Amino acid sequence: MAHREGVVADDGYVAGQMREAREAGVVAAITVGDTVASSRCCVEAAMGHPDVYAAVAVHPTEVDGLDEAGYAELERLAREARCVAVGETGLDYYWDRAEPALQQEHFRRHIDLAKRVGKPLMIHDRDAHDDVLRILREEGAPEQVVFHAFSGDAAMARECVAAGYVLSFPGVITFKNAPGLREAAAVVPLEQLLVETDAPFLTPHPHRGRPNAPRLLALTVRGLAAAGGHDLDELCAAVRATGKRVFGLADLPD
Repeated sequence: MAHREGVVADDGYVAGQMREAREAGVVAAITVGDTVASSRCCVEAAMGHPDVYAAVAVHPTEVDGLDEAGYAELERLAREARCVAVGETGLDYYWDRAEPALQQEHFRRHIDLAKRVGKPLMIHDRDAHDDVLRILREEGAPEQVVFHAFSGDAAMARECVAAGYVLSFPGVITFKNAPGLREAAAVVPLEQLLVETDAPFLTPHPHRGRPNAPRLLALTVRGLAAAGGHDLDELCAAVRATGKRVFGLADLPD
């Protein structure tokens, strides 16, 4: 579950979404900030719902104008117990909303923030694979790195696996026109796989084109299992164990 518009729904909406998610077997969600304001709302939502956690950052397309006060607030939020990651941060060369050099500067600052607060780094990477990997090498990656909505090919997946990164796959894995993504997923070991909704976007087949939601995550899991030739129960157990390990969710039920 991710906030991408800078607006967070009220408590009733969040509770309803998570009730439907639990009925579908999804026991928890991480709601993800893309601005300082939405990051603040994500933490507030996590504090109000025991099955919701937060990640905080400024999305690479939103970094224009991000100043020292903004970073001070991000750090305050990142140190909250209910915040489990710094993200999504990274690079996005698809949208012409922030200069690549500016994005790279702020990506480096987010990497530093994740290391200082001891939280995983959640990366947004769109049409910027080489630069994302290069900057991670140059800065030194945090202990835990998650590639949100992984969109690279099998060669990139192998490089990420070798570096110890975790690859998270969205509903795109179920699209008929995404054979390259399924090939990438097939080379990732079970212990380095995660799944996500990126709600309300990247809705899995057969609901593509409609708003995504945590309750639809099972469709993505089945698509990932098929792509990698995994037993469904084994994949579910591995994803849950990886989520607990990477995000420090000791209170998440087994």
